[in-house]
Amino acid sequence: MQSQSPANDRLEKTLLLAAPRGFCAGVDRAIQIVERTLEKYGAPVYVRHEIVHNTHVVSRLENMGAIFVEELDECPDNRPVVFSAHGVPKSVPKAAEARDMHYLDATCPLVSKVHVEAEKHRKAGLHILLIGHAGHPEVIGTMGQLEDGAMTLIEDEEDARNYTPIDPENLALVTQTTLSVDDTQGIIKILQGRFPTIALPYKEDICYATTNRQAAVKEIAKGCDLFMVIGSQTSSNSKRLVEVAVKAGANSAMLVSGAESLDWGLIEVCETIGLSAGASAPEYLTDGVIAALKSRYKVDLKEVRVTDENVKFHLPRELRA
Repeated sequence: MQSQSPANDRLEKTLLLAAPRGFCAGVDRAIQIVERTLEKYGAPVYVRHEIVHNTHVVSRLENMGAIFVEELDECPDNRPVVFSAHGVPKSVPKAAEARDMHYLDATCPLVSKVHVEAEKHRKAGLHILLIGHAGHPEVIGTMGQLEDGAMTLIEDEEDARNYTPIDPENLALVTQTTLSVDDTQGIIKILQGRFPTIALPYKEDICYATTNRQAAVKEIAKGCDLFMVIGSQTSSNSKRLVEVAVKAGANSAMLVSGAESLDWGLIEVCETIGLSAGASAPEYLTDGVIAALKSRYKVDLKEVRVTDENVKFHLPRELRA
């Protein structure tokens, strides 16, 4: 490990801090649902899938009494269960009701909006194309809103070019909420070119927080020797920020879980460093990274803000104060 330099002999580093960054309204709501369920009903409270994709958040909630499982079968009938922010297939609440379980749905309202859109398109007789990543919980939940065969997953531009519909005149489009804005626009452009009558989302499905965080990264990445994004490997929106940073001109970019995973050898040779955090990364992780950098270097910290966010989502009625 690199030794710490004397205070008057430290290298200078410029740190460009992206804003907005970190928690979005949907993540904040989901975490509060677990916390308040624990307060109201006591431990343990079961959570189907990680409430949000961040290991620090999950570990803290586990210490409070939350038990994370992958399937409803792992939950007892007599304890509350919370569904994660990513959403679940319709079969999950149906199974919970059949067992007379007490469940709380922490699905992000913007994910729920996509579910409602998909159902409306289906009722109108349209086949739905879902732009997203195979295996992601949000994609599994969205596809599980409809019967098998009602939706086709489009992962990239190659899928968009090769997809052959049964009825090209009766198609609709929805997207995962945490995708790269630019990549998704490229896929949509191909699909619109091939299928001019395809029904598009009434309002963009990619959530405001994903869009804003990517815009902030684009604003500062070009001048960065290194761009670091705080987030977990399972976080789609965090990994997209790393990709956006590279495409926007950063010399290199990487995902870090927090101060404990900083690559000091790489940081040492960089003069200008960009920093952001995915929508499921708490602000204390950002504070920790900044503190770690300041403990070794003379840091010129500049926050670059592209917009302000004031979105708030209500908690379920039974958990409101």
